[in-house]
Amino acid sequence: MIDISLQGLEIAPSQVWGSIRIVPLLRHQVRGDLRLFRRSYDDDLTIVSVEKNAGYISYIPHALIINWTDDGSPVAALEAQIIKDGKHYDLGCAKVGLLHRMRKREAKNQLRFLPLHLAMEGFLSMFFSGPDIAWEEYSKYAISHGLGFRYETAVSGKYISGLEEALRVFEIHDQQVGVLVFVAEALASAFVVPTPEDYRLLHTSLLEDFYGDLLYQYGLLYKTTFPMELSVNDSDINDLKTLRLAIQKMRSEWSSFQGFMAGGLLQRPLQSKISYTAGPFTLQKFITDLELKAENHIGEAIIRDNGELEYLKSYRLMAAQTRRIYLLSKLAKYDWNIDATAAALNNSREELVLNLERVGFGYLLNQQVREKVHKKFRRS
Repeated sequence: MIDISLQGLEIAPSQVWGSIRIVPLLRHQVRGDLRLFRRSYDDDLTIVSVEKNAGYISYIPHALIINWTDDGSPVAALEAQIIKDGKHYDLGCAKVGLLHRMRKREAKNQLRFLPLHLAMEGFLSMFFSGPDIAWEEYSKYAISHGLGFRYETAVSGKYISGLEEALRVFEIHDQQVGVLVFVAEALASAFVVPTPEDYRLLHTSLLEDFYGDLLYQYGLLYKTTFPMELSVNDSDINDLKTLRLAIQKMRSEWSSFQGFMAGGLLQRPLQSKISYTAGPFTLQKFITDLELKAENHIGEAIIRDNGELEYLKSYRLMAAQTRRIYLLSKLAKYDWNIDATAAALNNSREELVLNLERVGFGYLLNQQVREKVHKKFRRS
């Protein structure tokens, strides 16, 4: 997947509640050979083993289960295919769940994966191994353990002001399979599933997703969306046929504009990686090409072999998260050579060291390098 295309989907007119704008996504050709449903967990904390001696720890409210057929026939009843998942312990002060892998095959045509966490784990593990060359600037810890323990923080959708009420009162269209969610006109999330039935079951799961702190702040600061209106000029309407054509044109223009509003995600070049192949479908995780002064997204998608988008869930990176991964990507590109990386960024060596400290990666550098830089800046 090199970009996200809404092939096979229609962008419908949005609905607004306070600062929340939700744009419905409709699918006119529903095949039924791929289905999604939710498996809820009630653990306070979940530990996921991702590889030997490495784990991912987070609050994980639910998993998504995909069922598919290889011959294009409709998926059978989902309730008969539920499998007990993981181990769960009540420690008194907290309930802890233990899961194996971000995605796990449970039956011949059934896969469990952890929505958004699949993408976030991939984001956290990017350039995780640290320097391959024992440059003298790096700490012993960085040489031995790479980035070591990494973490990011996010906000539950339940704390985005107005989102819960918006999901409660908004109309769900008959053919709706997804949404674009905006908070104060900033794209917060894109969500797509295979069928309208799946969407109705998963509509409120958007509250259980996690969002960046920026969107939480926008929800508090802004009480309305920006005014945007389209209308039909009644002086040009003489009969029902003309009215129908005018409304179709208005809906088309509105759809194009709302697609433009989501341009920070849609049609952006992506880096993607296939996580699982399920018959004619591929589960992929992705990150948009990084732009420091633009919005950036990570997420997951399921793509049909003809290119149609069957599932999509995205998370908008905060500016600080973008800066962290941008610096790591540049260091990796130049083999973690401090001077070469600084030159590529048009920074001095000292500026790069300070930037690494500002984004929380100062521990990768040895104490002598950091002290030398701080002394130089204190004298200046």
